[in-house]
Amino acid sequence: MRSGSAKFSLLCLPCAGASATMYLRWRRFLPPWVHIVPVELPGRGARMGEAFCENYDALVARLCQEQAGAMGGEFALFGHSMGALLAHGVTRRLQSLQRPLPRALLLSGCAAPSRRDPERFAGGEDDAALIAELRKQGGTPEDVFASDELMRITLDTLRADRRVCRSHVHAIGEPPLRLPVCAFAGRQDDIEASAMAAWSHETADIFTLDWIEGGHFFLRQHETAFLAALARRLPTSHLQTHQSWV
Repeated sequence: MRSGSAKFSLLCLPCAGASATMYLRWRRFLPPWVHIVPVELPGRGARMGEAFCENYDALVARLCQEQAGAMGGEFALFGHSMGALLAHGVTRRLQSLQRPLPRALLLSGCAAPSRRDPERFAGGEDDAALIAELRKQGGTPEDVFASDELMRITLDTLRADRRVCRSHVHAIGEPPLRLPVCAFAGRQDDIEASAMAAWSHETADIFTLDWIEGGHFFLRQHETAFLAALARRLPTSHLQTHQSWV
């Protein structure tokens, strides 16, 4: 892709059970013209004192309102896992409200809305089940498991986020998005390739799918390779041409 000098905001939405801090280190590795905006959700991190928002549509509407300033210029949205689902919902809402759209929607580690398993988030909210899920996904540092306080915070956050995911309902018949959609997936993740490829049906514009070595948290396991792929998919200026996405 062509180089660019203008600042460009990349709003990053966290995965279930996590806070915006998961994206802070990216500021050291992405091009200097990219302004990373880690989006903190209610009930965690700097917003620990707030109540969780456990309804998907309500959280999407809240994000559109709270992040209006960050989405006022040139920007893109990125989300991993639950964050991808939220980024998609925010983009859909912006389009329905005829507000300016992101230059691109970048999604990782999440099946397309049309291919999500509605039973995945049914039940299994006791501590033991949630800890088993965290172990399976492999994205939680060992010092979190070793700390009763950190584990309590993580489990409470994950439980609330599972309810957000469970409340999501795929809307059939919505018009396609009018922007490029770029998906990223881990080769060893348990999300089916066809479920990732189904993101192509969400856009009338360009669709790309990059595969990275690793499991569900490939973006941490192989951070250098992932961030290189992410940087290639970012638009660099308002003069962006479609050829730049190939």
